[in-house]
Amino acid sequence: MDKKINRIAILSIHTSPLHQPGFGDSGGMNVYIAETAKRIAARGIEVEIFTRATTAADPEVVEYIPGVKVRHIPAGPFEGLSKEELPAQLCAVTAGLLRAEAAKDIGFYDLIHSHYWLSGQVGWIAKERWGVPLVHTMHTMARVKNAALAAGDSPEPAVREIGEEQVVEIADYLVANTEQEATELIELYHAQPKRVRVINPGVDLDAFVPGDQEAARNLLGIDTAAKVLLFVGRIQPLKAPDVLLKAAAELVKQNPDIRKDLVVAICGGPSGSGLDEPDALHRLANELGISEQVRFVPPINRQELVNWFQAADLCAVPSHSESFGLVALESQACGTPVIATRVGGLTTTVAEGLSGLLVDGHNPADWAMAIDQVLSDKDLSQRLRNGAISHAAKFGWDRTTDELLDVYQHAVSGD
Repeated sequence: MDKKINRIAILSIHTSPLHQPGFGDSGGMNVYIAETAKRIAARGIEVEIFTRATTAADPEVVEYIPGVKVRHIPAGPFEGLSKEELPAQLCAVTAGLLRAEAAKDIGFYDLIHSHYWLSGQVGWIAKERWGVPLVHTMHTMARVKNAALAAGDSPEPAVREIGEEQVVEIADYLVANTEQEATELIELYHAQPKRVRVINPGVDLDAFVPGDQEAARNLLGIDTAAKVLLFVGRIQPLKAPDVLLKAAAELVKQNPDIRKDLVVAICGGPSGSGLDEPDALHRLANELGISEQVRFVPPINRQELVNWFQAADLCAVPSHSESFGLVALESQACGTPVIATRVGGLTTTVAEGLSGLLVDGHNPADWAMAIDQVLSDKDLSQRLRNGAISHAAKFGWDRTTDELLDVYQHAVSGD
């Protein structure tokens, strides 16, 4: 008989699911944890999410929804501590985690699921202290990122590579977002294939829905005849929003008439090495002569994001590396085609020729050509819109959660 799972600890040390995606280190991982935690709780399993406190105002415990608590652990300075500086605080985080568990009855948690390598390091100690299995999701990996480093970006340090190797070695199960990520875990980190499970992330199909493009544009103050190109994500070299600006400038160069109708929306905030030059994209737009066509939109709530997806003709995801690409899936769920780089998880998230187009590399001329295909061919655009909706429908969070729970059950049963 399978052991019953009553309660799990989720570790998200460097970023909280309560934070707004698009700022700092908040992105797809935050969405993943929040969406799966809600659904795990709905299946009768209590969830406690541990994260580092980032302000003095953070309460010790927040009830996210019934059945899901977020516990803030004080460790190091509340503000101004970058993700790269967090390894020095892992002892303090681990102590806080163990202290919280020590106040509970023995066997309070049945399983740990850690997200990102920093959480995996903390989970490693907790696993041995509590005598429970550890499931780990990398989300991104140093060796993959360093192999596809963007110009101006900083390589991931050796301490991260070593830390990831240790987590791969100790975890009972590793959850990979795609088959490609599973292969990378096995080939680059020597993970045992039998301990790697592929579970695709999902999209909230109740929130990200197709809508009336004209109505969405009216809400956003965009002309109904405009050609709207959208980028959503953190502003950093890894995500390559500069590629969309350069491609837009190339479109204007090739067809000057498009200038009057073109709108390029960049939605997100500076993050990572992008914090070094937070105004770099503004300067680039000026240098390219398209500043009047570019709208910079700070990170926004879910409904506003849906409005932007619905208003756009296409969403560009020109990342240098992407373990999955939730933005691409959210865009497609709204019926908006995606043009993405042919890298990592984007080859799974985007169905080439059905829901969007994939581009090899980051040459602005190649991107301009792909964008022009979608903008100028109405039949192609409509086919991609229809295909985007049907493709995204395969990736609901309920399916992701069901598959996670299956892994959890194997882990606690010692399979």
